[in-house]
Amino acid sequence: MRDLLPTLGMLAGQVVRFARHGLRKLLFVFGIGALLLTALACTRIPFDAHRWLGSAGGECTRPVGRIIVLGGSGMPSGPELLRLHHAAELAKADTTVRITVIHPGDPKVIGAMVDELVLRGIAPSRITPLNEGDNTREQALAFWKHYPRNIPVALVTSPENMYRSVRAFQRANRSEGRVCGSPAWENAMDHDFKYQHQNIGGKTWAPDVSNDPGLRYTFWNYLKLEITCLREFVAIGYYALNDWI
Repeated sequence: MRDLLPTLGMLAGQVVRFARHGLRKLLFVFGIGALLLTALACTRIPFDAHRWLGSAGGECTRPVGRIIVLGGSGMPSGPELLRLHHAAELAKADTTVRITVIHPGDPKVIGAMVDELVLRGIAPSRITPLNEGDNTREQALAFWKHYPRNIPVALVTSPENMYRSVRAFQRANRSEGRVCGSPAWENAMDHDFKYQHQNIGGKTWAPDVSNDPGLRYTFWNYLKLEITCLREFVAIGYYALNDWI
């Protein structure tokens, strides 16, 4: 017993030293990562990466036989309403094309999505809800299970999800020529957002960023885009690992 306690103490000390060493390395890696993300947010790389995700899968340039709206957010929500708005505009441009809305979970949500399309001028007879698919792979398999594989389709989803969505639908259909993407891009506001710092009561000791909207908005928007794109590239890697794209 006398020999056991010192041995346990030595082991505990080694574990603590190893944990401290590992923690220092982990903090160092996180620090480098944070600095890198901050530096990249000062460039247009996040914007270009997001743009690539939205267009690299292949954007629609020819008429299609069906528009597919991929859900995944609550209703109402910004991403969902943006997709539905875009899909309605596409359907108005070609009054012969029909829309399939794919969304899993509560049927009330997909019902609200259909109602939103109707509110935007699309006849209910042109809309088919498909309440299946807990991820993009399942949604692709569910769609091709119900529809002919030779029908050309346009996918409507968020830009960051578009590349993976197009590839997943192509892979599920074993065809690359009949699936194209129509990303629901956000429309940026065309305004410089400059103001007079002191005229609106700005303190003299506070930094004056009134003439730098890039620092006030673009930098932070690009930081968010970095996380969005990183998450999507991880998802693309996972889909590739499973041979889903």
